[in-house]
Amino acid sequence: MKSYLEVIKPGQLSLIQDFGRFGLAHLGITQGGPLDDYAYSWANHLLGNPVNCPTIEITLGQAEFRFNGHCNLAIAGGDLNAKLDGQRIDNWSTFVARKGQTLSFGLPANGLRSYLAIKGGFDVSPVLGSVSTVTREALGGLEQGRALKAGDQLAFTYHPLSRQSTQISFRYRPDYNLPIRVRVIEGYQSEQFSPDALGAFYSRRFEVSQHINRMGYRLRGNTITPPDTELLSEGIAVGAIQVPKSGDPIILLSDKQTIGGYPKLGCVARIDLPRIAQARPGQTVTFEKGDLLGLQDVWCQWARFFGY
Repeated sequence: MKSYLEVIKPGQLSLIQDFGRFGLAHLGITQGGPLDDYAYSWANHLLGNPVNCPTIEITLGQAEFRFNGHCNLAIAGGDLNAKLDGQRIDNWSTFVARKGQTLSFGLPANGLRSYLAIKGGFDVSPVLGSVSTVTREALGGLEQGRALKAGDQLAFTYHPLSRQSTQISFRYRPDYNLPIRVRVIEGYQSEQFSPDALGAFYSRRFEVSQHINRMGYRLRGNTITPPDTELLSEGIAVGAIQVPKSGDPIILLSDKQTIGGYPKLGCVARIDLPRIAQARPGQTVTFEKGDLLGLQDVWCQWARFFGY
C-alpha cells in the first residue's frame, strides 16, 4: 500500500538523492549523489535502510512537507531547525510522523544541508541506474533532473511504526562551526607547482567564498600561483583541487564536470569531503598533506560500516 509525502514548500533547494550514478563518466555524465555522504549514510543507517535508498537533500532549509501516511523517518547533517507540527525534532535521529502532520525546516543553525530519509526509501524511478538529481544534466529526480517544487508527491511503502527513537552518539556528530582542516592526497601535477606555491597552499588560510554549489567550492583570501604551462584536459576525481589562473583554489564535488584542464594539486581525502560540503561562506579552510595508506584504511573502515 502506497502513501506519500507532499511538498508544501521546497525551500532554497531540495533534491532527491541516492548514492549516485557511476560508470558513465566516459559519456560525460557525472556521478551526482549526496554532497555530504556521511550524513546521507547515517540517515539511512539509522532506519536500517540499504545505503542506496533515495532521500531528500535539503539545502539552506525553509522547506515544508506534509505526510499522507504514517511513517518512520530520520534526519542527519546540518541543523536546519526541523520541527514536526511545531515541535522540535532532534538532529541525527529517527522519529515518527503520522498522517496529516507537517514537517518544516528553518534557517541553518549550523552546516548547510540536511538529509531526510524514510524507512524503505522514497519510491522514485531510476534514470541510468540512479535517482540522483543532477539539474545541470537534466537527470534523475522526479522529472528530468529538476529540484522539488510545491505540489510534488513522493510515494513510500507502508511499514510498521517504531516505538522508540534511535540516535547516534555525540562522538560521531561533526561540529560544523569549527574551522575546517582537510587532508590532501597530492597528484602528479603537484610537481609542476613551484615550492613557493606549494608552501603557500599548506601554510595559508583560505575562506569559503560565495561561489559555491554542488559542482564545487571556490576559496578566497589567498591565492596560489598555478604552473605557467598548458595542460591537456583529463578526467577529474571528486575532491580534486583545481587552481585556475585567478589563483583561487576550487574543490570539486559530486556534480563536478567529468574532464578539465586546470592544474590540480591533488584531491581532498575522501573521508574529509563531507566536512567541505557543509561549509558556509566565510568559514576558514586550511590544508595539510595526507598519508595515502592511512586515509585509505580509514575510508575502508567507514565503507564497510555503512555497507558500500
